[in-house]
Amino acid sequence: MTEVPPQRRPGPPAEAEGGAALPASSRRRFLGGFLAAAGLLVAGGEAQAAAPRRLPAERRLAIIHPQAGEAFGGVYYADGQYLPEQMALIRRILRDHNDGSLPELDARLVDLMARMQRTIDTAEPLQIVSGYRSPATNARARRRDGRVARNSFHMHGQAVDIRVRGRSLSRLRRAALSLQAGGVGTYPNRDFLHIDVGPVRSWG
Repeated sequence: MTEVPPQRRPGPPAEAEGGAALPASSRRRFLGGFLAAAGLLVAGGEAQAAAPRRLPAERRLAIIHPQAGEAFGGVYYADGQYLPEQMALIRRILRDHNDGSLPELDARLVDLMARMQRTIDTAEPLQIVSGYRSPATNARARRRDGRVARNSFHMHGQAVDIRVRGRSLSRLRRAALSLQAGGVGTYPNRDFLHIDVGPVRSWG
């Protein structure tokens, strides 16, 4: 994917395609803890307190990977904690479907997807076009297209490309921009929206 990173806020530099992923030390400062057994990075409970459209105490998400025929729908956060089994299912759906490798999933991304679903007011699942990309998959993509980011947020379980049946790309873009939760990239030729939990910026 190609990304132009305009109007970056102070912090780690953005890259082409979703902005440069934060260095490991910076990511740890943003994240409140680990669900290590499931390979999950968990943001602090108040990480999104200032953003609009807070999630309820019980958080739900519906996603589907049409090509793989895999889906998740239900509660992934309750009683003040992320549910390991449900988060592991989400993590699996977001894996690199080229080589089967699993992401170290940033829980903020799961929350962002849930907030998107609430904002566009639909029961339709978010269709996953691209989730995690392993270094090898990302390198192949870069060889095909030099505009692909060397250190994409996709490589760190912090970005996803989506589309939603019955919702236009422009509506998805408006919803994502209203959340002010990270990067928003529009790809009309391929009919998907990129969202990530990096610096707030937009392109496309």
